[in-house]
Amino acid sequence: MLKAISNPARLQILEGLRLGDKCNVSRIQKRLNLPQSTVSQHLSVMRNRGIIRGEREGVKMCYTITDKRVLTILDALNQE
Repeated sequence: MLKAISNPARLQILEGLRLGDKCNVSRIQKRLNLPQSTVSQHLSVMRNRGIIRGEREGVKMCYTITDKRVLTILDALNQE
């Protein structure tokens, strides 16, 4: 799990998910200034490792953090 979230872009995606950007991949893409395909690849890596879950809501894909250990790690990183 640590290897999967150690990428700086993935950490930023996870922080965004924690703060509420659950259904807007385009907002994540713009915030990170990355191509949509790159954001999708990062989401896929985390989804395949069970860190996040994606659920379709209409035409949007909404992501949530499913591994609560990630929240503990993010809290620890934000304290520094």
